[in-house]
Amino acid sequence: MKMNFGKVAVLLGGKSGEREVSLKSGAAVLAALQGQGIEAEAFDPAQRPLHDLEQYDAAFISLHGRFGEDGTMQGALELFGIPYTGSGVMASAIGMDKWRTKLVWRAAGVTTPAFEVVAGNTDFAAIEKKLGLPLFVKPANEGSSIGISKVKNAGELKAAYELAAKSDPLVIAEQFVGGGEYTVGILGNCALPIVRIVPANEFYDFEAKYLRDDTQYLCPCGLPAEQEAKIQAEAVQAFKAIGGTGWGRVDFLMDEDGKHYFLEVNTSPGMTDHSLVPMAAKAAGISFSDLVKKILSLAIEKHVGEQARVE
Repeated sequence: MKMNFGKVAVLLGGKSGEREVSLKSGAAVLAALQGQGIEAEAFDPAQRPLHDLEQYDAAFISLHGRFGEDGTMQGALELFGIPYTGSGVMASAIGMDKWRTKLVWRAAGVTTPAFEVVAGNTDFAAIEKKLGLPLFVKPANEGSSIGISKVKNAGELKAAYELAAKSDPLVIAEQFVGGGEYTVGILGNCALPIVRIVPANEFYDFEAKYLRDDTQYLCPCGLPAEQEAKIQAEAVQAFKAIGGTGWGRVDFLMDEDGKHYFLEVNTSPGMTDHSLVPMAAKAAGISFSDLVKKILSLAIEKHVGEQARVE
């Protein structure tokens, strides 16, 4: 049965540190929807009042970072009764917070790299000794690798903490896992083919993600089929553990012995020409236009199902 999407707001831009990336994602999504005859319009919440959303029948969230991916926009859309793409309020809030994601995963038995919360009064030398060097330092509530540092030498953790704290007061130090970076796209209840990321620079930072053309993306990822299937199944469970629905992305690292460690969840992944979920979908035979339409369809189906349960 053909689905009637009505008038769709493509939420893009916003006021997070990932605004420019969001504008690119949103533009690609908007073009894909309009190209399929769907009535869609760009909506930048940094430039329009939120109550204007009440004139729309659905929302495709292409916002990244705070005030878009962290449950705040999802809460507003819930109040307006507008179906929206991706995870709900709780899952979005948890997924945005790397520390709380790890706490949930630890409780659920999901393997994740060792970590410690660091603050201004932390014994930095003790953390360096406990986690080992190198290690990573990250703002807990930031995306696109903003504010992340790789600490390679003793005594550098404090400076890395101070840099991360400029982006978020909650900062974590994380054990280094050096056998490769990978990601698993989630669409509905299924995992897409795994993508291996091979950055040309130190690690997969903002520059490698969005500005460089020498970052390699391998799909097929090179893992044995049985191992890939196992990790895909675990990624779906890791996504569900935080309450994730609709679509998203789960990143993981591999150590030198072939053991994987789940790193974080993206509940509103990028949809640019450098983005990973469209790349994985293409490997699965799903075009960008079909991917966008499927994500929107999942949102409508979820909303209809929730309405039916209420009634």
